[in-house]
Amino acid sequence: MRPPTIRDVAERAGVSKSLVSLVLRGSDQVRPEKREAVLTAVDELGYRPNAAARSLSERRTRTVGVLLHDMRNPWFVELLDGLNSQLHDNGLRMLLADGHLNRRLGEDLTRTFTELRVDGLIAVGTLPPSEALRTAAGLIPTVVAGAREPTLPQVDVVAGDDQHGARLATEHLIGLGHRRIAHIAGDGVVGALRRRSFETVMREHGLGDLATVERGDLTEEGGYRATVRLLNLPQRPTAVVAFNDMACVGALSAAEELGLRVPRDLSLVGYDNTYVSRLRHLWLTTVDNASHDVGRSAAQCLLDRIADPARPAKVVLTTPTLEVRGTTGPPGGH
Repeated sequence: MRPPTIRDVAERAGVSKSLVSLVLRGSDQVRPEKREAVLTAVDELGYRPNAAARSLSERRTRTVGVLLHDMRNPWFVELLDGLNSQLHDNGLRMLLADGHLNRRLGEDLTRTFTELRVDGLIAVGTLPPSEALRTAAGLIPTVVAGAREPTLPQVDVVAGDDQHGARLATEHLIGLGHRRIAHIAGDGVVGALRRRSFETVMREHGLGDLATVERGDLTEEGGYRATVRLLNLPQRPTAVVAFNDMACVGALSAAEELGLRVPRDLSLVGYDNTYVSRLRHLWLTTVDNASHDVGRSAAQCLLDRIADPARPAKVVLTTPTLEVRGTTGPPGGH
């Protein structure tokens, strides 16, 4: 049995093929009784539109390429959920690619997206400089989500307000009575913004000389190693603001391994409010970076740019909040 065609639908409904096409595209130029006849024929025949043929006729694939910094990072889960829901509501599907795998294999997946003729591209997280990404942004509508770089002409940026988020975390610890506070810093513009905000808040409270910054990365292992170094200082900190939740989990492991109790001996604040932070045996105090909102806003920016590719680029910042849980308390438990 061959699959039903648009011609079969037209014959069953007693209409032309062009009218069937109008109904399938959701046109409002079709009389209700004709629309009903077509939809009934579609249902009875089990007709499924040929996506490849439709792409050729419309010159659109109705797909969006999404290039992630590293798919292992749990922060992307809620961002992708917000991104996908907004794209789905507008008839678009996501094609995911992992930038970490991209670098490991020495391939440029951005070029693959352009070859697939996606309708738009969203770069999620801080990606290394890429000439292919710059080229793609000149060919198809592009949005950067959850990062502040790269800055490219006619490329929108959607992210959380990192300075405000780091301020919330630092002021929370100062409010609890902590003075010797450390920050495990990340990379890129986002890392610089959070570090600068941490240092600014510490100076504003007269604690600039007691602020310590230790280099880390986005991983649990990086957070663990940075915290071991911090806790071996002559004047160890009583609190740590980590770049993200994964680094904070590493800090928690280091503290417990060295015999410190959290939060009595060491308070910890993560960043991103990922599902990891909500695991009951971790229960991290963390900055909620409004990841779902970042995803939905990024999708909307892409839809707007698809509709008007020449419009000026804009930066959209969502407002983070602080989620206070079980890893912060007064120094010494008082």
